[in-house]
Amino acid sequence: MESFQSARFGKRVWLTNHAIESMAKRDVTLHEIMRLIEEGEYRAKGETHGWIFRHFPKRGDNLMCAAVVNKQTIIVNRISNLILARYPPKPTYR
Repeated sequence: MESFQSARFGKRVWLTNHAIESMAKRDVTLHEIMRLIEEGEYRAKGETHGWIFRHFPKRGDNLMCAAVVNKQTIIVNRISNLILARYPPKPTYR
């Protein structure tokens, strides 16, 4: 497992093998994961689980998300990315 220290959370961040495989499939670098953890928005889902997501405008799949377990350390279980529209939809007039 790969790991690094998070200044934001003051904890060690561990990437599971599944997260590393997800990164390889999606061409995500460790540097991008570090930026995601340090700069992304955290949304808790329960006491210890949550999501961290961040917009990466220069990537084709420009919204990256990590499923995490937040306890004594942060464990990144999975990496997902989505494609957001670059331009908002045009308004429809009635």
